[in-house]
Amino acid sequence: MTLAAYREKMRELPLVSLFCSCINPQTLDSAHYKAEDAVDLGLGSMRDVEVIPLSQRASGQAFQVILRPPSFDGVPELHGALGLTPRRDPSLEEIQRRLEAAEERRKCQEAELLKHLAEKREHQREVVQKATEENNNFIRHAKERLQQRMENNQENRQNRLAAMLERLQEKDKHAEEVRKNKEMKEEACR
Repeated sequence: MTLAAYREKMRELPLVSLFCSCINPQTLDSAHYKAEDAVDLGLGSMRDVEVIPLSQRASGQAFQVILRPPSFDGVPELHGALGLTPRRDPSLEEIQRRLEAAEERRKCQEAELLKHLAEKREHQREVVQKATEENNNFIRHAKERLQQRMENNQENRQNRLAAMLERLQEKDKHAEEVRKNKEMKEEACR
């Protein structure tokens, strides 16, 4: 933005053009501001602003701005100027309607809360049921594995016992044969 465009933009702003004489060259001609120089904003008279020049230099001008409480002499009602309607007291029916609406909102919020709590409780039940089911499955599988191991151990024990009995019987047969052979040799030697 160029300096000339900046100055033109600042002239469009009413308060800035009033207060900053260094930007607005037309205001350098007069030493004091007058009521006619004030910009009407439609809210009150700018006579409520007093500008006192303090010193004038080549670099600019120093001044003091004093604001007084606004006076709205001959100015239309502020609410009417801004399009606001005055607040009216609510009627008994209006109060009753608002109370009923508030009660309805409270009931809806309470129903939503109860629904949320019921969903949460149902989720907790599902989690507990799933955990119990998984625990029962684990116990069942553990019992099945234990039963299978016990059956395998029992079968292996019986097989070992049968093998040991068979070896003992074979040793007994061999011992019996050795005795018979020894007796036959003794008889043959006699």
